[in-house]
Amino acid sequence: MTSRSTPGLAWFNSAGEADARAALHELCAAQAWGSALLARRPYGSPEEFLRASDAATAALTAADLAEAMAGHPPIGRPKPGDPASAREQRGMAGASEELKAEMLELNLAYQDKFGHVFLICATGLSAEQLRDAVRHRIDNSPEQEREILRQELVKINQIRLTRLTEEGAPSA
Repeated sequence: MTSRSTPGLAWFNSAGEADARAALHELCAAQAWGSALLARRPYGSPEEFLRASDAATAALTAADLAEAMAGHPPIGRPKPGDPASAREQRGMAGASEELKAEMLELNLAYQDKFGHVFLICATGLSAEQLRDAVRHRIDNSPEQEREILRQELVKINQIRLTRLTEEGAPSA
């Protein structure tokens, strides 16, 4: 693979540690994930950066996953003022009031069972697909759900890191 950089990757590679760590924390709240990515700088390509993210996500402990999930708003309630959150949950925007109410109930039931928000890579999914996913996953065991969460976090982090490498530092 040839070494290539993008403006955002060049920024990340050269940014001070505090700025790079803050940018990573906006993407994923797990400190261990951010530390692992910082430790491997500089990256020669966006693909190398994504592979490092996947490896760091695979290494997260249950506590690290809980920390990552704490940074995600519930489906149907994007983080106010966060365009990334609104963009990722766009599928819920046009949902009927009935579907939004059902999603709220399902989110609460999921959170009661597992102790954390329902995490899914919502990008490109409709409100109905999101509802169906939580309905299906609520019957999982905690162990099954933890591994699904890890897989979903890999997808979310890849989307967010790709945006970072293409666009550069997140704006405050």
